[in-house]
Amino acid sequence: MTSKLPFDPNNEEHPTHFGDIMKQMNQFFQEKPMRGILQTIDDFFKSPFPVNSFPIDVSENEKDHIVTAKLPGVTIEQIQINVLGNAMSIVVNNQEVITEADENNQLYRKRQSLSQTSRTISLPFQINEKAVKASYKDGLLEIRVPKQAGKKIIIDQE
Repeated sequence: MTSKLPFDPNNEEHPTHFGDIMKQMNQFFQEKPMRGILQTIDDFFKSPFPVNSFPIDVSENEKDHIVTAKLPGVTIEQIQINVLGNAMSIVVNNQEVITEADENNQLYRKRQSLSQTSRTISLPFQINEKAVKASYKDGLLEIRVPKQAGKKIIIDQE
């Protein structure tokens, strides 16, 4: 006995396109916005980190929120930290220069590539950029953002 329901996958008489639409919607929401297909492909192959990212961990203790980023093979000069409002961005600038020289043929070639990878972390409060402390050692970037002290409000009895 065959079913005539429109969502039955075995129903050859009434093909359904709903599954295709759902699949396309899932793909749309899972993909990052495209800046241009060629730019995206270039960024993918230039990035030392998979999928233009690097791992971060956000934790806290009694005094600080601690952001730790794993940046193996990156020098401290390549790292930039930007704070704006409640957001903090970690930017890694990569520059590669390859110089080849062939004295016999008098051929000199210089290739240079520049790329940038970043992660942005939003915290639930305004960040005081003057109080933020950062350190970098053995491929680990640690950023400490002090917690803000809350104000205790006393309720008056009338």
